[in-house]
Amino acid sequence: MEQSLLVSCYIFVLAAFLGHHVIHRVPPLLHTPLMAGTNAIAGISLVASLVPAGADWSPLISVFGAIAVLCAAINAIGGFMITDRMLKMFRRKAPAAKRK
Repeated sequence: MEQSLLVSCYIFVLAAFLGHHVIHRVPPLLHTPLMAGTNAIAGISLVASLVPAGADWSPLISVFGAIAVLCAAINAIGGFMITDRMLKMFRRKAPAAKRK
C-alpha cells in the first residue's frame, strides 16, 4: 500500500509539472482557441478525479482526489468563461438607431 501511495504521489506531481510547462509554452494568441478544445478534456478529468476523491481509500488519496476535483473544476469553468468571452468578441453589434 505504501508503494502504491508513493507511485500515486509521483504521478500527481509529474502531471502537475508537465501540465504547467505545456501551457506556458503555448503562445498567448493560441490560448483562447485551444481552450475551447480543452474544455472537454477538463470535463473528463473532473469526472475521473471524482473516483479517488470519493472512494474508500486512504485519507491522503482522498485529499489528492479532492485537490484534483478542485483543479479540474476551476480549469473547466475558466475555460468556458474564456470561450464565452472570445465568442462575444465576434458577435455583430446591433446597428445604431437612426437619429433625427
